[in-house]
Amino acid sequence: MAMLSDEMLLDSYHMAIELQLERDFIELLLGEILRRELNTDVPAIFH
Repeated sequence: MAMLSDEMLLDSYHMAIELQLERDFIELLLGEILRRELNTDVPAIFH
């Protein structure tokens, strides 16, 4: 994950949601977004 730029990480996250990829993968991306404390409009897709 460290090799992804912030922009690429956010793009990947949004695309993974759009394509309805595996929940575990989306959670992995979201965890990295939160770890980096990125300021973004991350949709709350998990209940």
